[in-house]
Amino acid sequence: MASREKATFQEALETVESLSKEQQEDLVFIIRNRLIEHRREVLARHIKKARQEYKRGEVQHGTVDDLLKELEE
Repeated sequence: MASREKATFQEALETVESLSKEQQEDLVFIIRNRLIEHRREVLARHIKKARQEYKRGEVQHGTVDDLLKELEE
């Protein structure tokens, strides 16, 4: 992390610490929910891409053993 990024992060921590405990808890709740929503969006994009690949016939079928054999090649 660059020096300026560390300073900014440290400043953010100090700002959070200056909030009341209730505000800190609210902030944690909001950030946690935003991270969850971000992960959902990423997962939705991956699912959409996988479905498109499946429709185009770009998906391979096989067993775990088949996959391991292919990885060894």
